[in-house]
Amino acid sequence: MLGEGHILHSTSGYVLVVDDMALAIGDFELILTAPLLACQSVDSRYSKVGSIMFSRMREDIAAIIDRDPAAKGWAEVVLCYPSFHVIQTHRLARWFWKRKLYLVGRWISQVGRSLTGIEIHPGATIGRRLFIDHGMGVVIGEFAEVGDDVTLYHGVTLGGTSPSVDSASQRGKKRHPTLGNCVIVGSGAQILGPVTVGDFARVGANAVVIADVPARTTVIAPLAKPVQIARAEQKSLDSFVAYGIPTDGLEDLGSEPLDPEKLKAQLKLMKARLSAIEDKLPTSAAVPIGDDVTAESADEKQPFV
Repeated sequence: MLGEGHILHSTSGYVLVVDDMALAIGDFELILTAPLLACQSVDSRYSKVGSIMFSRMREDIAAIIDRDPAAKGWAEVVLCYPSFHVIQTHRLARWFWKRKLYLVGRWISQVGRSLTGIEIHPGATIGRRLFIDHGMGVVIGEFAEVGDDVTLYHGVTLGGTSPSVDSASQRGKKRHPTLGNCVIVGSGAQILGPVTVGDFARVGANAVVIADVPARTTVIAPLAKPVQIARAEQKSLDSFVAYGIPTDGLEDLGSEPLDPEKLKAQLKLMKARLSAIEDKLPTSAAVPIGDDVTAESADEKQPFV
C-alpha cells in the first residue's frame, strides 16, 4: 500500500499519492485509487515501444527461418542462433551509443562479441532482417551501414582500409562501407573503406572489395584451379600434407630480391619450349615468338580455346 506523500517516478512524468488518491504530474492522467492502490501508466509510448521491439524480433526470427533450411522453428532460432542474439545486443548497445553513453554501448557490444563471436560496433547502422549465417569472425565497423534483408556469412569484414595510419584524422569520418538492401556477402569477404555495394549485389567468398559495386552485380575472388604436379610428387598425394599444400622445394619470393638475369634465363627457356611446340604444329597454326608479338595478336592466331 502506498502512503500519503509517496511519489511514483516514470520517464514520462510523476504521480503524487495524497489520501488514497493519485494526482498526475507531467503526462500521467488523473488516477483514482482505492486503499489498495492499483497504479497504472496510460502513456501509450510504453506499449508502442514494446510492440515495435517484439515486432522487430519476430521479423528477425522469420528472416532466419526463411533463409536457413537448417532452422527447425522459432525456439531453435531464439536459443541457438548467434545472429539473433547479436542483433538484439546491438540494438541495446546502439540505444546507449546514440545517447552519448559510449562506454556503456561499447561494453554491451563486447558482451555480445564474447557470446557470439560477432563484433558489431554500436555506432554501426544496421537495417531490418539482417541474417549473419554461422557468424563467427564477422566484424562490422563503426560507420558501416547495412540495409534491409542483408545476408552475411562467417568471416566477413566491413572495415576501414588503413585505420592505424594517422588514426586521429580518421575519427568521426566515414571510413566503413555501405551495403544496400538485399545484399549477399560470402564467407571470408573483405569490404574495405567507404565504398558502396548496391542493392541486390552479391560479393563472393574471400573477395576483397575496395571499390563501389553497382546494384545487381556479382563480384568474385579468383576461383581455385587445378595445378600440374610432377610425377615424382604425385605419390605424395597419398600421404598427409599440412594445409593441403606441399612446401618442399618452394622458394620464398619475398626472402630475397628478384634476379633480372635469372628471370631472363627463365624467359629464354620458355621461348625455346614454345618454339619446340610450334615446330610440331601445322604451319598455319604457328605463332612467331618475338618481342613484337602482342598478347592480342597471339590470341587471334591461336587455334585452341
